[in-house]
Amino acid sequence: MRILLVEDDAKLSQPMGVALREDGYVVDIVGSKSAALAAVDTVGYDLAVLDIGLPDGTGFDVVQHMRSRNSAIPVLILTARDGVEDKVHGLDLGADDYLVKPVALKELAARARALIRRGHCGSGPMLRAGGLDLDTVGRQAFHQGQPLPLTAREWGALEYLAARAGRIVAKEQLLQALCGWDNDVTVNAVEMIVHRLRAKVECCGVNIRTVRGLGYLLERDDRP
Repeated sequence: MRILLVEDDAKLSQPMGVALREDGYVVDIVGSKSAALAAVDTVGYDLAVLDIGLPDGTGFDVVQHMRSRNSAIPVLILTARDGVEDKVHGLDLGADDYLVKPVALKELAARARALIRRGHCGSGPMLRAGGLDLDTVGRQAFHQGQPLPLTAREWGALEYLAARAGRIVAKEQLLQALCGWDNDVTVNAVEMIVHRLRAKVECCGVNIRTVRGLGYLLERDDRP
């Protein structure tokens, strides 16, 4: 899962980025409205965390831009402004949540998890895929109550595909979900991650099918 963090104060953005990465997310950090607009127009994010006060505009501008293009990416506004009018304005523009700084990093991570879950698989922390139970908080997959040994990227691929079960996910989409701008990961590496993951889940009632020329499809495998 990939998050865009828009914050122009490095003293705040760096620890927030670290906290979100430690929670298992890929995080891209930008510090201006123009960079944020370019990012949301080119990358498929699972969440955008937006500061209101930016050097060349506001986070409100970014929300308005996203919603005018029918983007359904969940938005968490993070700002020092605690006035009711600002909150109402942000929510009316299409933001999904509003958090006032200073914020505890654990709360930020929890809000992020809740918004991403709501956007992909309802409000609960558990996700079901075939015979697998995915704990999106603990970032662990279970089969018949036993944990499945997965690397961080294998878990990321499984969570991303399971949240979109029954829909084809392009390799480029999965690549974006698994790596940030500063990670050197190729499509070939994604293919290897999926290959290893497929071998680990094939006995768990889950099939990750390669759809030639399109991408991957996670589906329930009912074969005995």
